[in-house]
Amino acid sequence: MKKVVVSEFKAKCIAFLREAQETGESILVTRRGQPIARVEPVRKVRSERPLGVFRGRMKLRGDVVQADSSADWEALE
Repeated sequence: MKKVVVSEFKAKCIAFLREAQETGESILVTRRGQPIARVEPVRKVRSERPLGVFRGRMKLRGDVVQADSSADWEALE
């Protein structure tokens, strides 16, 4: 983990953020030798599910559009 004094981090913030993103290394920001913040790169999260990810894992039974669950609710009686 790279250590940087807060005044240097303030002056070169964008460069340090790019470095963390490119190298994957965290940066520890210090003030008077005491840690005050840690900058870590964000891992890329796959936001979209591929089509067919659940193929073969579940089955649809009955009409999906007209599902009658009134017998399951006591409040409706």
